[in-house]
Amino acid sequence: MSDPGVALKELEDRPLTDLHGVGKQTSASLSKVGINTILDLISYYPRRYIDRSKEATVDSLQTNEEGMVLVNIEKVRSRRMRSRKTLVEVTASDVTGSLKLVFFNQPWREKQLNQGRDAVVFGKVDIYQGQLQMTNPIVDLVGDRTGRIVAVYPQSEIAKLHSWDVDRLVAEALRRVMKVRGFADPVPSDILKKYRLVDRSAAYKGIHRPDSMSEVAEARRRLVFDELFRIQLELLQRKKIIEKTSIGINHSKKENLTEVFLKNLSFELTDSQKRVMNEIRKDLEKEIPMHRLLQGDVGSGKTIVAVFTLLKAVQGGHQGALMAPTEVLAEQHYLGISKFLDNLIVEDSTTLLGDRPLQVDLLTNRTSSVDRKRINRGLEDGTVDFIIGTHSLIQESVSFNSLGAVVIDEQHRFGVEQRASLKEKNRDGRVPDVLVMTATPIPRTAAMTVYGDLDVSVLDELPPGRIPIVTSWEADDATVWETVKEEIKNGRQAYVVCPLIEDSEKLEVHSAEKVHKDLSLHGRLDKENKEETMSSFRSGKIDVLVATTVIEVGVDVPNASIVVILDAARFGVAQLHQLRGRVGRGEHPSQCLLVGETTTKEAEERIKAMVRTTDGFELAEVDLELRGEGTVMGERQKGRNDLRLASLRRDKEWVEIARMEASEILIERDLASIKELAEEVTLFLGESEADYLLKS
Repeated sequence: MSDPGVALKELEDRPLTDLHGVGKQTSASLSKVGINTILDLISYYPRRYIDRSKEATVDSLQTNEEGMVLVNIEKVRSRRMRSRKTLVEVTASDVTGSLKLVFFNQPWREKQLNQGRDAVVFGKVDIYQGQLQMTNPIVDLVGDRTGRIVAVYPQSEIAKLHSWDVDRLVAEALRRVMKVRGFADPVPSDILKKYRLVDRSAAYKGIHRPDSMSEVAEARRRLVFDELFRIQLELLQRKKIIEKTSIGINHSKKENLTEVFLKNLSFELTDSQKRVMNEIRKDLEKEIPMHRLLQGDVGSGKTIVAVFTLLKAVQGGHQGALMAPTEVLAEQHYLGISKFLDNLIVEDSTTLLGDRPLQVDLLTNRTSSVDRKRINRGLEDGTVDFIIGTHSLIQESVSFNSLGAVVIDEQHRFGVEQRASLKEKNRDGRVPDVLVMTATPIPRTAAMTVYGDLDVSVLDELPPGRIPIVTSWEADDATVWETVKEEIKNGRQAYVVCPLIEDSEKLEVHSAEKVHKDLSLHGRLDKENKEETMSSFRSGKIDVLVATTVIEVGVDVPNASIVVILDAARFGVAQLHQLRGRVGRGEHPSQCLLVGETTTKEAEERIKAMVRTTDGFELAEVDLELRGEGTVMGERQKGRNDLRLASLRRDKEWVEIARMEASEILIERDLASIKELAEEVTLFLGESEADYLLKS
């Protein structure tokens, strides 16, 4: 370890008013953008840098192209137009020429852009009345900063915060820290040496006050590692605590039920199903509670793995529970799984013959009070072996005799507290083994960060005989309905998915009610009796189901061979992939028609990716690339650490390095024994965040 310097905790405890010139008003402005302490300030990173040795000049700007230049403000004037809107015209220049800046309906620009001030402007260049002009450009005010590299900070007009304000305060904060003793560096020196990472003092100086762009890159590498390293230390330490303190259930190695179940299957398991079952088998035969995430693309056979997991618990004299997010999905699981478990026998010393048929039940809000009482009694005395249900399973009135294993399907659809409460159902304090499943593939680095406290299993192949779904993109629905009618004529069924249930005056999109009215097909939409409608569709009484995304998860109708997704550009990649997965479940060739024009480049990329591939993991990478990790990190984000610099897309290798190094450290000792690192992890992730991660 390097000599102790100023710890980040000390900077978190120092108010902004410690800095020269920061009073109540400045503090209030900074607070509006989340800067309340010195640590917040030095963690408010530049959004870009201007390399003055390479910056464009006014005379090099190309018309009809975007450009960025550093200019000096010469003249500003404001006037009212006939429409009563304000027009601000600015004349700016550098040593090579003059540029006109025009701002429509932004009257505050007159005060912002004072004569003599330097500003960086970025926008599309055109020529108006023979002069170069930018209309409504982005403006960054950099004050009187000198030096080759100028850091440009995020600005806020609401907070009246400008780049040069932040720059000045950061410079003072860094100067004071360096003057005392520099930054403390809790990351072991051998790790820094191994990956050629600069020390923390150099990192903070390099990110805020660099002398070159290579210095920025070095600083970013180090601070990215720190962000990811803290998260991995927390996740792995939590995993270690669970393994050390939780009393699990050592499930029997005998395979009487699981063997019969697997032997009775009418199809061959895939190699990935066999591999994942083996991973789960090993987990269940340890006394440490299993905490495993099962990722599997649509149709990859997760249900078989779930049944195997729960039967492994049942054959040892315990109970299994499967929790689904919707009644439709719970009922469907019940219908499918009951067939698999037909004729299975469990030991029961209270019966005359010493055994009885395995008892499977369904518990949802639709369960009658008579059945509910019977099921509750059976769960309490152990005669209900296998329960499938919704959040009804976690009600206080539901008590288990011995809950051995829990499967949570589409786990991201449950709240953290809901998921945790099912694990706390055993009165003797023993923690059941938990398998959480998702059909929404997550890129590997994201899974290591979001679900880093879980072991991860992946079903990465589809069962043999699955016919690939043909996906096409139709700009309008001119020929779509003829295609649907053709499928119906051939005895198949169809889904038509709309983004809204009712008409909206604000959005020019299809609604389920209007489409249902317009279609001269045998369709039905009944909001009151959703489950009844689904049941009728499943049994073939309904040819076309017009619906919103209520069908997104798990609905399984093998005879459905076509899904039409209207206004497809309004859906995300994961949602489109899930909706497409409603077809292709039987022996018939299936197709997915994505209908509607795209209005953004991102929407077009999403649709093109859907047409190009049916691989959910490839699509997950595309989604991460298009939308960023905010969509993924939202899954677990509660503390202050919002990966300000680290990107799960750009920094994949650092996610893996951080996990590996955190794992190495925690093999030998607990995090609490490494005081400086432990303090920093708590500072950024907090106790509440730690509890959140543990429960999830």
